Amino acid sequence: MQDTKTRVLEVSASGRTARSASRKLTQDLIAALEDRLGNVQTVRRDLSKGMPFVDAAWIEANFTPEESRTAQHRDALAFSDSLVTELKDADVLVIGTPIYNFSIPAALKAWIDMIARARLTFRYTDNGPKGLLEGKKAYIVVATGGVPVGSAVDFATPHLKHVLEFIGISDVEVIAADRLNSRAEESMDAARTRIADVVHLETRAA
Repeated sequence: MQDTKTRVLEVSASGRTARSASRKLTQDLIAALEDRLGNVQTVRRDLSKGMPFVDAAWIEANFTPEESRTAQHRDALAFSDSLVTELKDADVLVIGTPIYNFSIPAALKAWIDMIARARLTFRYTDNGPKGLLEGKKAYIVVATGGVPVGSAVDFATPHLKHVLEFIGISDVEVIAADRLNSRAEESMDAARTRIADVVHLETRAA
């Protein structure tokens, strides 16, 4: 147990709700964190409720220096700003996602586009981009019907790990329940065992 509050941001990308394997596992993971840490505050961002896409107004506003932005620019960026604030405020990021057609759902890609913001979550330097969200922990919880996670046809987890590294989050654990169409019970059990293992090791190290 610890006295310091741990702030968790849960980002759920599945189009399913009650029957979603990734949602069930993220809840198991957060429950394990609560059990081990004792003082956890969770903010939930459900992407299935709808996400805006980058458009011309957003691009114009984002590339306008902050001191020169108009009220229309600020309105265009308001939702993106709120997502960035959620992410900045979190100590732990939990992304729960299925793999759709070998990659991440469109809503999760839209969330990435909204939070990958120069000067807010990364900056350009003479040595290339540098992430600004260092010191955070991330868990990627992935569920698939037939795609083996980590295989040559898994374009979801490498993409997510690269994006997180790009914004400064390099401490990432992947928890997979894959090939659920053929081995659902076995895969879910393995994922829950991994949750128990990684949470135990992380909280003991802390």
